[in-house]
Amino acid sequence: MDQPAAGQPKGAFFLVVFVVILGLLGYAYFRMTAPSNTAQQQQGQPGQPDGSNPAFQPGDHKDLQLVETQTEVPSLGAPATYQPKDDIHEIELSEYAGYAGIIVANGGLEPNENSVFGKKGLKLRIKISEEESWPALNGGKMMASATTADVLAVYGKQFQAVVPAQIGFSRGADGIVVRKEYKRVNALKGKTLVTSQFTEADFFIRYLAGEASIGIHALPDLNTPPNAEKINLVYAEDAFKAGDVFLADIKSGKNRLAGCVTWDPRTTEVVKESGGKAHLLTSNKNLLIVADILVVNKGFAQKSPDKVAALVHGTLEGNRMVRDNPDVHLDTIAKAFNKQDSKWDRSKAKAELAKVHLSNLPENLAFFSGAIDMAGSFGSIYQSAIIAYGSELIKDPVDSDRFADLQHLNKLKESGEFKDQQIAIAPIRAANEARLETDPLLSRDIRFLFQPNSAVLELTNNDNIQNLEAIRRLLKVSPGSTILLRGHVDDSMVDEFRRQGGEALVNKMALEAVELSKKRANEIKNLLITRLQADPKRLETIGLGWREPVGASAEQKRRVEVQWFTVE
Repeated sequence: MDQPAAGQPKGAFFLVVFVVILGLLGYAYFRMTAPSNTAQQQQGQPGQPDGSNPAFQPGDHKDLQLVETQTEVPSLGAPATYQPKDDIHEIELSEYAGYAGIIVANGGLEPNENSVFGKKGLKLRIKISEEESWPALNGGKMMASATTADVLAVYGKQFQAVVPAQIGFSRGADGIVVRKEYKRVNALKGKTLVTSQFTEADFFIRYLAGEASIGIHALPDLNTPPNAEKINLVYAEDAFKAGDVFLADIKSGKNRLAGCVTWDPRTTEVVKESGGKAHLLTSNKNLLIVADILVVNKGFAQKSPDKVAALVHGTLEGNRMVRDNPDVHLDTIAKAFNKQDSKWDRSKAKAELAKVHLSNLPENLAFFSGAIDMAGSFGSIYQSAIIAYGSELIKDPVDSDRFADLQHLNKLKESGEFKDQQIAIAPIRAANEARLETDPLLSRDIRFLFQPNSAVLELTNNDNIQNLEAIRRLLKVSPGSTILLRGHVDDSMVDEFRRQGGEALVNKMALEAVELSKKRANEIKNLLITRLQADPKRLETIGLGWREPVGASAEQKRRVEVQWFTVE
C-alpha cells in the first residue's frame, strides 16, 4: 500500500478537519435561526399558557404597509375665513352612516332649494371624501366638516373652528380585533397593535388602556422592541388599512401583531378572514366615547351666524327624519355614499344606520352640559383625549370651551320646535350575552384609603373621591355595562397568625379577611349609589380576603379591583 510522503497530512487529519468545518457551519446556522433568549424573556414564548406573543425578532417588515409614527401633532397651516362662491356653501363628510341626517336634510349631495337646508336659505354642497380635511377647513377652503370630539383636543388652539352641534355617536363603527387568546384589554400589555394615528381609532385604544391603568407606547417601527409594561402601537395609513395589515400578519404566520383597531366593516371582515385566529375584543356599540360633531370654519361662523344656525337646524331636523322613519330615506343615503369601490344599496344603508346614534336636541344639550348619563359628554371626552395622548404629544392643551358655540342650540330650545324630543340612549343587546358572565372588558386595581381594620372610607381623602368618580364614569359612558367590585386585603399577617395559633387561627382569620374585604367593596358600592347616583342594579360586590395577592407591599395587596363588563 502506498504511504504518504513524509511531512504530508494523513487521511485521518482531513477527516477531522472536515468534521470541524461541518460543525462550525451547523452552529452558525443554528445561531441565525434560533430565537433570542433575551427576546423570549421580554415577549414570552409561543404557546405559553398566558397567551404571550412569539419572541421579538427584528427583521424585514416591508410586507406590512405601515406609515411613519409621528412624534408631533401635524400643523394645520395658517387660518383663513371661508368665502362661499355663488352663495353655495361647501362641507366635506366621510363615507359614514352617522352623517345620514345631514344628507337627508339636503336631499342628497347637491344644493337643493326645496331641502330642509334650502328652505332656511342655505345652499349646501356635500363632498364625500376620506382625506383629512382639517388643513382645508382651517385654511378657509370649506365652510364645515365633521369630526370626533377627541380630534379637537389633539389639534388644540391651532384649529380655528367652532363646534355648534353634536351629530351623533358611533355605536359599533369602531372596534378592536385581536388574536383569539386575548380576552381583555389587560392581556394586551407588552403586545403590539396597529391602528391609524390621531384618529378616533387611536383614541379608542388609548382610552381603554388608560381605564385599565396601562400606558401606551408608540413604536417608530416593528424593528423596535416593544415596551413590556405598555400597549405598543404602530400605524397604518388609515384604520381600514390597519385591518389589512393585521390580517396580512395573521396570514404570514409571523405573529408580529396582537391585533388592530379599525372601522367597520373591516372589523367583521378581519375576523371572518382570519380563519378563526382572531376575534372582536370589543367595539364602541355600547361604549359611547366616539362622538361625531360639526366643526365650522371660525371666521365664517363669526361672519355668517345665520348660515351656521341653518346648518344646525337642518342637521337636527335631518336626524329626526332618519330616526323617525329610516326606511323612507334609505335610497337617498345609499345614493350619496355609493361609489365604484364601495357599493351601497338599501340593505347596506339600513345595516350601517344600526351602528350609529343620531342625536336630537335634548341629547345635544346634555352632551355639551355634561348632564348626559348614558354616554360621554363633550367635555369629558375632550379631557380624556388630552390625558390619553399625554403631554409629549399635546404640549399646550386648551379648554374645550374654546370650541363650543351653543347659541344656536339654545335658540332652538327656546323656539320649542323640538320640544317633544327626549333623551333616548339605551344599550344595544345581542341575542347571546354569555361573555358578560365570564370576561370583563378590562380590570383595574384601585387603592382606597380606609380607616385601619375597618370598612369606613376616608371621605376627606381627595384620591378616594376621584377614584369613586372614575368608577362612575365607566358606567356613564357605556349603557348597560356593569361593575364587579372585588375586595382584597393584604396577607402580611398570615405567618404571624400561623405562629400564634397554627392553621386553625389562619383559617379563622381568613374568614374574617373575606368579611372585611366584602364590607369594603360594599362600602364603595353604597357610596357610588348614595353620592353619585349610580344604578344599584349595575353594581355587584365580592370579598376575596387575601386569596389573590399582587405585588410585594401590603399597600398593593389592600385594594378594590374593578372589573368592567360591557354589553357586546
